[in-house]
Amino acid sequence: MSVYSTRTAALLVLLALLGLSACSSGPATARVGTPEFYWYAAKETYADGDYVRTADHLDHLIATQNEYTARAVPWSLVLTSGMAAGYMELADHYVAGARVNKGNALPFRKKASDYRTMAAPLVLRFAQNVEKMSVVAGGGVQLAFGLPKGTAALPSLLAQISNGMQLSAADAETVQSLVIQRNVMLAVCRSAGAPNDSARTEEILGHASALIPRPVFEGAVSYMLTAESALFARNSLDDPEKLDAIKRRAQLMLAGTRPAANGKVAPVEAGVH
Repeated sequence: MSVYSTRTAALLVLLALLGLSACSSGPATARVGTPEFYWYAAKETYADGDYVRTADHLDHLIATQNEYTARAVPWSLVLTSGMAAGYMELADHYVAGARVNKGNALPFRKKASDYRTMAAPLVLRFAQNVEKMSVVAGGGVQLAFGLPKGTAALPSLLAQISNGMQLSAADAETVQSLVIQRNVMLAVCRSAGAPNDSARTEEILGHASALIPRPVFEGAVSYMLTAESALFARNSLDDPEKLDAIKRRAQLMLAGTRPAANGKVAPVEAGVH
């Protein structure tokens, strides 16, 4: 074999190994599809700021009762709420931009509609999974995750949108990422009992076992449910049935009565009208 062929073969092997490494998640000892695999995969993707994949990994964990479920449920609630709030905030700024830029309002309205459509399944997922808090025992809720990427600051690009300025495709993608990061950060801070205080939240989450008093966590969930129920208000997606169902769940959480799928509380359907 020639030197060129040998080098080419070696390069192909190296690329293949890198590809396998990039596709893998979880510890080397975890079998794919096991709770351990999904738990460590969630930690990896969360650290990378890939919240869509993190939420999917957590969904696998909260779908069954396993050793990670009680830690995965609060994490899932906080994450999906933060992502939903991010899309809602983007939509609100595009609505404001449409009002300012009346001569070219259509692209702004289209973006607002798109972001509301993206937020809807996340809000419903968040509201539906609140009932899974029943698997979290005791008076404390463990937040078994670290501070997310990004900051709680408003990205300057949002002001451009609300002032009716059309962003480049690259800037639109950047601001979407920054706003999602911001709202996940805000959700984490609130759930830790330190609203808008990322420094204090980092300190709380830095403890080996970050146990938050249950009333504090459930109060935060109630607050976020109420805020995000607005997505189904008349001036948004206009679905009074979902609006009322989510508000009822928020009230039950605030009262310390966790919703259960037992017919006493109307289920939040996953569809969007």
